[in-house]
Formats: sequence, C-alpha cells, structure tokens
Amino acid sequence: MKPLDKDALEIIVGQLLERRGLTLAVAESCTGGLVSHRITDVPGSSAYYQGSVTSYSNEIKERVLHVRRDILERYGAVSEQVAQGMAQGVRDILHADIGLAVTGIAGPDGGTPEKPVGLVYIALAALDGAWVERHVWENDRGDPLDRWKNKELSAEAVLGLLHRYLEGQLR
Repeated sequence: MKPLDKDALEIIVGQLLERRGLTLAVAESCTGGLVSHRITDVPGSSAYYQGSVTSYSNEIKERVLHVRRDILERYGAVSEQVAQGMAQGVRDILHADIGLAVTGIAGPDGGTPEKPVGLVYIALAALDGAWVERHVWENDRGDPLDRWKNKELSAEAVLGLLHRYLEGQLR
C-alpha cells in the first residue's frame, strides 16, 4: 500500500475534524464506499469517523437513511433533495456532528438528457445548516467520463465540500 500524500483531502479534513472535536458520517450511492475508504485509509480516523451507509437502492435510502418516499418518487434518487436527505439521515442515524452524502450517475449507462452520465449531487448536513452542490463530470469535448473517473471526482468533490465547511467558507 502506498503512503498517502500529506496534502490529500482525507488527511486535511481528518486533522480539522479531530482538532475541532467533530464527528463525521457518510452516505454514499454512486461512489459505492470510495469516500469511506479514503477516510479510513487515514490512521486514527476512528477518533472522528462514525461510519457510513452505502445506499445504492432507493429502498435503503428510504428505510435506513429516512429519505421520504415522496421525495424519491418526485425528484429521483439523483437529485438535490435526495442528496440533502441522505446527508441529514446519515448524520441522524449515526449520531454525527456532520453528515456527508453523494448520489449520482457513474455510467456508462443510466443517463438521460435531463440527468446525464456524470451528474452528481453532493451534500453536507450539520447543526448550523445544509449545503448541496451539483456537478457534471465530462471531458473538454463534453463527453462523459468513465465510471471510475466519475467515482473518483465525486469522492474528491464531497471531501472538498467538507474541507470548505471546516474552513468556514460555506457560512
């Protein structure tokens, strides 16, 4: 196993979480556990990391994370509303200070003109508010990226959202 770069976001946010005495929980869909993997690659992450739910199905989003069925049916699993519900749900069920969530279409199939491959919503829920961002990952020609690259960029984006929150840039 290669050592982590000292500038890796998972190290930086881990140090910030630990310094502030905050805990974190993650709800993942399209990344399939990649965010959690990156967080737990950091030695000592158990000091701040509560755990995660990989909620690939709508049933798990609803039953475990308590995303309302009417929200899932009205907006779809890949939406701002569901990402926010996932972040709040994982924060609540795992008793964390901060909940992170990511939901999207990793591809290569499953996209539509309204929701293309590479579309992702990331969310953060904390006591002082909730934030959601929409991203569409594509190359310079506007073509979708491959599945792994979509997952990688999504994981980096959600860790980046957490970093900006911890640095006070989202207030």
